[in-house]
Amino acid sequence: MSKVLIVNSGSSTFKWKLFNLQDEKCIAEGMVDRLGKEDSVFKIKFDGKKLSKNKYVPTHESAVTLTLHTLLSIKAIKSYDEITRVGHRVVAGGTIFKDSVVVDSKVIKQISELSELAPLHNPSQVAGIEAFEKLLPDAIQVAAFDTSFHQTLKPANYLYGVPYEYYEKYGVRKFGAQGISHRCVSTQAAEFLGKPIDKLRIISCHLGSGASIDAIENGKSIDTSMGFTPESGLMMSSRAGDIDPSLVTYLMKKLNITDADEMTDILNNESGLLGISGISPDLRDLMAVKDENPRAKLAVDMYINRIVKYIGSYISLMNGVDAIIFTAGTGENNPDIRSMIMEHFRYMGIKLDDDANRNSKGTRKISSEDSQSDVLVIPTNEELMILRDVVRLTGNEDVHNDKYQESVSTF
Repeated sequence: MSKVLIVNSGSSTFKWKLFNLQDEKCIAEGMVDRLGKEDSVFKIKFDGKKLSKNKYVPTHESAVTLTLHTLLSIKAIKSYDEITRVGHRVVAGGTIFKDSVVVDSKVIKQISELSELAPLHNPSQVAGIEAFEKLLPDAIQVAAFDTSFHQTLKPANYLYGVPYEYYEKYGVRKFGAQGISHRCVSTQAAEFLGKPIDKLRIISCHLGSGASIDAIENGKSIDTSMGFTPESGLMMSSRAGDIDPSLVTYLMKKLNITDADEMTDILNNESGLLGISGISPDLRDLMAVKDENPRAKLAVDMYINRIVKYIGSYISLMNGVDAIIFTAGTGENNPDIRSMIMEHFRYMGIKLDDDANRNSKGTRKISSEDSQSDVLVIPTNEELMILRDVVRLTGNEDVHNDKYQESVSTF
């Protein structure tokens, strides 16, 4: 049976899931954490067991090699030929990629050229694609883009108030990110509620280390908190989110910084929850000490503040909301944060059921029966969405890459 490997190649992590092509069953999953560091960790889950070992994994190619070798050794696959397709999550697709796409040399070049929109992400994803191209040359590769879902934004929502010629010449606009996740959970929300998605106004809150909020009307993204890059919008674990642009030049002068990339690094990696608290980028750590540590409490308060403002503005943008979704690490697993956010919308008649919020698991409704809008928790499954894009673009039959390339060339 053909198998599909779904991959997320990050700058410091390499995550993957192996699926059966025909029945969407996840056979195994794993990751390399701290990729490129001497204390790299390789983790895998297979057949109900979890394995972990410390092993230096210097490059994406070595991560792919280790993954494939391990899949053979644990008999998740009998040979490399069983993996007939590889799906990749890619952060930035710009305006070029409005949908997922079968990868060829032109696509790789375009993804690489879009790296300036996601310098922390696209180069790593190109490295992952090229590694599989070398090690699994017969496998069909598909790239799914975090930005594609947001290509339905209108100019009033995606343009910045800078000279229009900058948009024409340099493509300066909002692209958004995390669209695969927002598309996934909004689709599941409609199914869970038993309502057509083209009749719903949904606000999706993807709250993880990276975080964004998306306004989805009639199944289409109409505005989103991340902007030209994934660094704007909400205050995140180590990202500042929205700031006054003049603050950048002011701080560069005060800190004697002449390299703009150095300032960008501060805003990406030393700011957000970490920068405000001075303790940790992990919200769980801050929640544990916020009652004793004023800066930890301030960081949590600022985090909630930004989320509430985006939700409120999107409710106004859509003239109401039918469902608010919480997803990703914090969104799915932190009932206190959900409660603190939703408390700000009680005035609108949107209320939580405290027991459902704190004690239920999986996809569930956590709003009370008399709530004016539904509040849902939906675990995101970006890998499954990418898998379905792979099947949509390549079919679910056992085909050889050469034959597939031959067929698409006739269109």
